[in-house]
Amino acid sequence: MAKSLKIDGILTMPGYPCDTPSLVSRACQLEELGFDGLLTAEVAHDAFLPLALAAHHTKAIELRTSIVVALARSPMTTAASAHEINAWSGGRFTLGLGSQIKPHITKRFNMPWHGPAKQMREYIEALHAIWDCWYDGKALAYQGECYQHQLMTPEFMPENTEFGRPRVVMAAVGPLMLQTAAAVADGVICHAFSTARHFREVMIPTLEAALASQGKTLDDFEIQYPAFIATGATEEELAAAIAATRARIGFYASTPAYKTVLDTHGWGELQPQLNQLTKQGRWGELADLIDDEVLNAFAVVGEPLDVAKQLLARFGGLVDRISLDGHLAPEILGQQLDILRGRG
Repeated sequence: MAKSLKIDGILTMPGYPCDTPSLVSRACQLEELGFDGLLTAEVAHDAFLPLALAAHHTKAIELRTSIVVALARSPMTTAASAHEINAWSGGRFTLGLGSQIKPHITKRFNMPWHGPAKQMREYIEALHAIWDCWYDGKALAYQGECYQHQLMTPEFMPENTEFGRPRVVMAAVGPLMLQTAAAVADGVICHAFSTARHFREVMIPTLEAALASQGKTLDDFEIQYPAFIATGATEEELAAAIAATRARIGFYASTPAYKTVLDTHGWGELQPQLNQLTKQGRWGELADLIDDEVLNAFAVVGEPLDVAKQLLARFGGLVDRISLDGHLAPEILGQQLDILRGRG
């Protein structure tokens, strides 16, 4: 039986006010409107701290990081942060993890890099070994190539363990990362740099095969998708959103690891062209190479209510969760929710 589509509201992202009153107000508003989850992203702000506020001021809505940069942290510190948010919220937290790319891990965070698929597999295994110790009383004895955890004394074990471990979902684009998510995570966060065609032809078959090798099916697994959305209440707002979305698509399309998505559409030659522009520091020219065909394959474009209809038509039945811009007016968000839930 098909799972019902869940809709998440974005609590933090670049351009959103991140002062305490704004965060609390937005979290409460999204819950009152009927969103299923709140999403925070680790971009210009911490992803955990806003959810600590939301845990205190909301009652039932799910709290989710989408994403926290895993490889910038020790599994032990992530295990502790995720535990606290889950405990404080009464078991409403899902830990969404992403690897980031090598230059950011090594040059921005000054942390080791062992390859994303291998390192993320061990990272999530290490998290569960730590939680096995905290929640089930097992000895901590994780020994991997990238991570080792063998010491846990009583004074460092949390006592508020009644809600158990958080669920873990993992960001993935290519086949190795999808296979890793199927093996060690409860679900996958698909990159916004995806298309409905890529889902149908590449990602879903890859996930089905990987899950089958683990004795699981898509019914046991969650697919979350934060679609590119370009919308606005006026022509000027829509034009600005389209321009910004072209630039974002151009940025992601320049990344070698994401070329597989372009290849699905026969646009693989775009990747080295865009990558060359980034190496020359010509960031402002990336959007010029994203024509309307590419834009409309990767993004849902239009007025807010039309966007909701397009999201449902493209991704209903393909994914389990999608996200909406929590910065839109409440009445618009409510109408979008009605459409996505078949009431509008």
